[in-house]
Amino acid sequence: MTLTHFSAVLIFSFFTSVVFGITQRSEPRMMVRFGAYCFALMVVGTIAASWLMYFIKH
Repeated sequence: MTLTHFSAVLIFSFFTSVVFGITQRSEPRMMVRFGAYCFALMVVGTIAASWLMYFIKH
């Protein structure tokens, strides 16, 4: 099985946000919301950093 960098980021972000959601919030609804928030921030942050590195190189 071959992973691209982006799919590796998605898998890492998913599992990390699940752990953050469970450990940082006490109510199930807030766990899901915080996990989704962390997932979105990690993916958007990775895309933003990728574009920044692209523009620095070119």
